[in-house]
Amino acid sequence: MFKKYLIVFLIAMVPLIEIRGAVPYAVGFQLPLVPSCIVAVLGNMLPVPFIFLFARRILEWGKDKKYIGGFFTWCLEKGEKGGRKLEEKAGRGLYWALFLFVGIPLPGTGAWTGTLAASMLNMDFKKTVIAVIGGVALAGLIMLLGSLGVFGAISLAK
Repeated sequence: MFKKYLIVFLIAMVPLIEIRGAVPYAVGFQLPLVPSCIVAVLGNMLPVPFIFLFARRILEWGKDKKYIGGFFTWCLEKGEKGGRKLEEKAGRGLYWALFLFVGIPLPGTGAWTGTLAASMLNMDFKKTVIAVIGGVALAGLIMLLGSLGVFGAISLAK
């Protein structure tokens, strides 16, 4: 059982997959829902402070390096683009926009991209973490409801 929870935790940490993959995994393997969701949220949130504090510096440093430059440049552009979109649409409700950006589980959104965008916009660390954890919890709930629906339909079909 511990191994499956560890897998949920690690899946939630992976960029672009995050909680959108961890929750369906937990539901698919019939793990208890509440502990699985807690583990997935913790796994998704673990990288957030590091992304906020260090990612921009590392990406700036590596953008002109031979082998990693293209990927680092892509990450910087994605973070800047996400930050500009958030800023344009949100106005004064920037943290609510960040919450929704992270919370709506679509490709290209999530804790990694949202935190990188917040870092690019020099947003307040504490408010960013609160908005991101709220968004991660919302995304987890949406994925849980969707997964239960999909897996519930599959189990009824059997």
